[in-house]
Amino acid sequence: MHPLPGLLRPGFLFGNGKKGLVGTMARTIHVTLPDGTTREYEAGTTVLQVAESIGRRLAGDAVAGVVDGRLVDLRTPLDEDVELRIVTVKDPEGGEVIRHSAEHVMADAVKRLWPGTPIDAGRQDHSEKFQYDFRFPRPFRPEDFERIEAEMMRIIKEDLPFERIEVSREEARRIMEERGEDIKLVRLEDIPEGETITLYRHGDFLDLCRGPHVQRTSQIGAVKLLEASGAYFKGDERNEMLQRLYGTAFPSKKELDAYFARLEEIRRRDHRRLGRELDLFSFHPEAPASPFFHPRGALVYNALVDLMREKYREYGYEEVITPQIFDVALWKRSGHYDNYRENMFFADAFDEVEDRKFSVKPMNCPSHCLIFGTRAHSYRDLPRRIADFGRLHRYERSGVVTGLTRVRSFAQDDAHIFCTPEQIEPEITALFDFIFEIYGIFGFADIEIFLSTRPEKAMGDPAIWEHAETVLARCLDVRGTSYTVNEGDGAFYGPKIDFVVHDAIGREWQLATIQLDFLLPERFELSYVDTDGTEKRPVMIHRAILGSIERFFGVMLEHFGGDLPPWLAPEQARVLPITDAVNDYAESVCRRLREAGIRAGVDRRSEKLGYKIREGEAMKVPYLLVVGGREAEQGTVALRLRHRRDEGVHPLDTVVERIVNAARTRSLEL
Repeated sequence: MHPLPGLLRPGFLFGNGKKGLVGTMARTIHVTLPDGTTREYEAGTTVLQVAESIGRRLAGDAVAGVVDGRLVDLRTPLDEDVELRIVTVKDPEGGEVIRHSAEHVMADAVKRLWPGTPIDAGRQDHSEKFQYDFRFPRPFRPEDFERIEAEMMRIIKEDLPFERIEVSREEARRIMEERGEDIKLVRLEDIPEGETITLYRHGDFLDLCRGPHVQRTSQIGAVKLLEASGAYFKGDERNEMLQRLYGTAFPSKKELDAYFARLEEIRRRDHRRLGRELDLFSFHPEAPASPFFHPRGALVYNALVDLMREKYREYGYEEVITPQIFDVALWKRSGHYDNYRENMFFADAFDEVEDRKFSVKPMNCPSHCLIFGTRAHSYRDLPRRIADFGRLHRYERSGVVTGLTRVRSFAQDDAHIFCTPEQIEPEITALFDFIFEIYGIFGFADIEIFLSTRPEKAMGDPAIWEHAETVLARCLDVRGTSYTVNEGDGAFYGPKIDFVVHDAIGREWQLATIQLDFLLPERFELSYVDTDGTEKRPVMIHRAILGSIERFFGVMLEHFGGDLPPWLAPEQARVLPITDAVNDYAESVCRRLREAGIRAGVDRRSEKLGYKIREGEAMKVPYLLVVGGREAEQGTVALRLRHRRDEGVHPLDTVVERIVNAARTRSLEL
């Protein structure tokens, strides 16, 4: 394949990754590798050349490099001392590079099949998929997918090298004009002045792109188109409609198949689908993004609240009830009006006579400050741990709300701890114990911790922020807990510690948070009398463990795949009479279960036993108790556990005790 005329000159990057050094002096740089070793190279040596110097196999598997924490193309020249990690097809970043490169192969395939089709741009996030927009005369059809995928595989088998070419803005404009890529001319103008402009080419396909890309098309491995849709140019409905294709790619067919198996598992666990099928909750346009919990769902919801209330008694919390609507002056005083106004609901006509403005509360912290301030406090009264399950309302844009995990109406297991500075560390230590105890109940074992520091939009003195961040870091260090610092991700009033759990299929969910706040006590003029008789400001710790109960409900439902443990299951046991002749005995069994505090029902329908069992399984009832004539005579039940075979015939009292113990101990096992 011959290079495009007029593009190459001294200092440009060639397809083999080498850089011309005409007229330059050789200079030595130092490259530090992940194992801590340092190697010397000539300035201008590419990432790929470093990989080749380390080993032929590494170079063959390489698809990119990470230079000082930044993902770069293999053909990137190294001009100064750097830390370098070679990225291979086995690394997570390698998958992103493969999908980015498959994106170009897809666009190439479309242009080969329909010559002259103008292209727009690809996708920035290649963590799971890729996409391209085309000016195409009609929507893409399923039969087009087969042709495009077949053409993509031909291009992959051609083993074409990817070439990175630096060009001037004028050269890029000329090339795109010659190729009839008028959409690209608009995109070219979006590139800031002074930024390096690069083209990537494989075969005859050429596009504006920052990269990085694999060495050769054969490294892509396996591809699959996912869907097609219409898309306005630049996402603006005033612009022309383009046709978008989505796809994904992996190094091998095995990894591609595993990806789709995971998607199917995610679909099976989707809490929105489970909510409908298990009759737990619903959504209605009359209350957008605000869930309606049905009787079965309310049982689960209240079981979560009851768990937290039980633990509040153990950990010394006081529960309060606070109003839903407050004068806007409160939010101005707390700082939420200036920093959170776009997420609040307002009731401007609430009190027309007094000409006051009100809002529905988005959070509880200011109301807890008001409660704390209603009486004088001594250091002996502290810490005070105030908890609140009050409903909160936040305006979330319609484009981001999704099921229970992002709603406008919700409650939190919210609490605020007012304490002395000396009590911060023991309180946070106790919170760690509380958090890990709760997550253990749900089987969340793999927990990551993040320390989030002062954001750009922050209230208060930076010195106070620095002190608060130091205190939180010390608490983590003293506990010996590993954590990651998230620079600039704190709340507007203080730094925080966030807890991220991994569910049963490895997905990450941020749940608990501990936030240190020196500002609200100052704004609300809160005080306590210290040991020396002087008044001092308390420190305020914001904390939630489940977080939004609605969101936790959704996360938990997906974590268990709908198979809730006995203590949470809305229907813990169902009695299945084999014939109508034993209905009376079935009812007596149900009464015995209910007397023991078990949520139970009887399926009296005149259906075959197999049908009743399938229905019970579909509703994910943990215990199915089958009764027939023999069981009625002997006072026994035939026990079936959810998703298992018949456990045999047992005395009724034995089964009742088993279910009661599983619920009482909050066991994850049946």
